[in-house]
Amino acid sequence: MKSVIALALALLVSPGALALDWKTALGGAHRDEANKSRDAARHPRETLEFFGLSDGMTVVEVSPGGGWYTEVLAPLLRGNGTYYAAHHSLNAPGGYARNSLGKYLQKLAADPELYGEVVITQLMPPQQVELAPAGTADMVVAFRNVHSWMRADALDSILAAIHAALKPGGVFGLVQHRAAGDITTEQMKKSGYVPTDVVIEAARSAGFELAAQSEINANAKDTANHPNGVWSLPPALRGGDVDKDRFLAIGESDRMTLKFVKPGA
Repeated sequence: MKSVIALALALLVSPGALALDWKTALGGAHRDEANKSRDAARHPRETLEFFGLSDGMTVVEVSPGGGWYTEVLAPLLRGNGTYYAAHHSLNAPGGYARNSLGKYLQKLAADPELYGEVVITQLMPPQQVELAPAGTADMVVAFRNVHSWMRADALDSILAAIHAALKPGGVFGLVQHRAAGDITTEQMKKSGYVPTDVVIEAARSAGFELAAQSEINANAKDTANHPNGVWSLPPALRGGDVDKDRFLAIGESDRMTLKFVKPGA
């Protein structure tokens, strides 16, 4: 009996047995209020739980941008896993990528207690494509980035990098603005919307298997046909006051939520 009790206590205090602290991750004072206001549209807990996030995981986020999901993932995994942020490279041509990375690094530096364990890697295909040491990630996630990868002609190389980073059996979780029908590649790049079958085929070509799909981030009000593409909708509202009320009533974009697996476990 004593040995059973000792084993139970050991499991309770072991790092791998720590429960994910969703209350702090989603409701903590560290979160930007504007970011927090998007939770109702982006469903971060439901999305990450659908992907299978659990304590002790090594998770890579590809193209984290300004850090919307970093505010959620970093506290969830601090002392309870490892979080890699595969951001732009300092060697990237043009100013946008470097400025984006610089702002992201400033965000992390402003709260070292929370973000001090975040591991930064730099992504610039085809020269820099190691998201994390090969075969070490339990999960790789990406949110609303496929159109950007297509613009850079980097979709295939980034999917290959994701595949390389994952362990056999690892999960690739993806959320992407969803096109309402067949559109050209140029329309995808311009509008931000991509057909689901295009994403699935690209992932399968990279060696992934589709494990599940979810409508967590669906929005039936979104026709995916707007003058400024997905950026007509909130939070961007690129058209300014033109049809602003109509776009606010639609809300954020209709999105596919896909769970892929790297075979071989």
